Amino acid sequence: MKSEINRRKFIKAMGMGAAPLVISGCTGTGELFAKKTPPNKPNIVFILADDLGWKDVGYHGGDIKTPNIDKLASEGTRLDQFYVQPVCSPTRSSLMTGRYPMRYGLQVGVVRPWAKHGLPLEERTLAQALKEAGYTTAICGKWHLGHLSSQYLPTSRGFDHQYGHYNGALDYFTHIRDGGLDWHRDDQPLREQGYTTNLIADESVRLVEQHDVSRPLFLYVAFNAPHSPFQAPQSYIDMYKHIKAKNRRIYAAMVTCMDDAIGRVVSALDKRGLKHNTLLIFCSDNGGTGVVGSNVPLRGQKAQLYEGGVRVPAIAVWPEVLKAGAVVKEPLHIVDMYPTLLKLAGARLEQALPIDGKDAWPTIAQGRPSPHEEILLNSTPANGAIRRGDWKLVYNGSISANNAGRQVNENRFELFNLLDDPYERDDLIDKYPRKFQELKQRLELYARQAAVPNIPPNKMPKDFKVPKVWGQRTEDREQRTENRKSDF
Repeated sequence: MKSEINRRKFIKAMGMGAAPLVISGCTGTGELFAKKTPPNKPNIVFILADDLGWKDVGYHGGDIKTPNIDKLASEGTRLDQFYVQPVCSPTRSSLMTGRYPMRYGLQVGVVRPWAKHGLPLEERTLAQALKEAGYTTAICGKWHLGHLSSQYLPTSRGFDHQYGHYNGALDYFTHIRDGGLDWHRDDQPLREQGYTTNLIADESVRLVEQHDVSRPLFLYVAFNAPHSPFQAPQSYIDMYKHIKAKNRRIYAAMVTCMDDAIGRVVSALDKRGLKHNTLLIFCSDNGGTGVVGSNVPLRGQKAQLYEGGVRVPAIAVWPEVLKAGAVVKEPLHIVDMYPTLLKLAGARLEQALPIDGKDAWPTIAQGRPSPHEEILLNSTPANGAIRRGDWKLVYNGSISANNAGRQVNENRFELFNLLDDPYERDDLIDKYPRKFQELKQRLELYARQAAVPNIPPNKMPKDFKVPKVWGQRTEDREQRTENRKSDF
């Protein structure tokens, strides 16, 4: 009874109210969620926002206009305790591999434009696995998993079609990053005009409209919005004249523009008659930045291991399969998407490298408990965090993910019970020393398993020469022109 009262307090504290159908792990509520058995090989559309804050969506009570995201939340199942990595590249690698980034050296920072590494080539990607299962695969938007040679580019990692950019923080209008062009189609340079959010939507809609329905589709729509630089079409900025802070005003405009773009993609699926057999998943790659984004009432922000940095808005929508308005309050992690989607697609799960993710479909669709006994939120030489049940241990939580591979003097642990304290205000280490030791030992176990992180300098080296086009080398272009094949 006390546990149920605590859960109700938690729900009320998060501002959820009593309207949504809440899943708390009770196996007897399965019939309330999955309405029918999923058909074989559904289309899969995965939409990823970049740096979207917890409260920067309308359905979390935010003041930014997100009607299309809110509609997804009302039509689908909200994943209320969905975890990602604290920054961009590690989250994307987790999605692509189903493995924690610390397994392959991507646990610290992001893949910088001048980095001499990327997602290791021995890693099997989600796109490769779905392609093996007969899917047409496409990425529109941000890759951010390396471009040091053609082998690291999307069309060499399982995607039939690529459109967008390799790096983060490019100019939204010129598509330039640090003086080099970063805009490509099928991993070839592309010079065109337009605001990236709208262009990504244009291409996604085109792919849906032209898709050969004899094959299932995997479409990965990875927006760079609302990541900096803060730029938006003036018509959207004018919608937020009441916001005094310039960057927050532009940020809000970027979010609403992205929301409109998402609405266009969903509408295209509907017009093609594909929506009924499409699993659509939406989430952010990490929490919002403290300067412009809002993660209220969660603690922390992007690059940190507190909830505000790693717990994000997430929704799964599948008409007539997933119950509209359901809310899953069981902890899940983005690594779970890999085995979950492969199983739904009938793809091969057996592979050389072990998978950290778990099949989350029974939790999402049937209200069953989380498949995890524990979730590793990250492990680096300088910080880390782990969740085990309702308990969470944070090591050096204030240290940024971009600096987590460097020597630090801080050595602080914090223990929280997220059921009673979802905002991480009350450190319980002194009160529960045995629980602290239990989680500390588990975190140390992962630390011993971790690969040495690849850590490029945060700033461009003085001797680095920016290419005219990112990711393009003469020998790569010649080889790719000869070998490239596309289904589009």
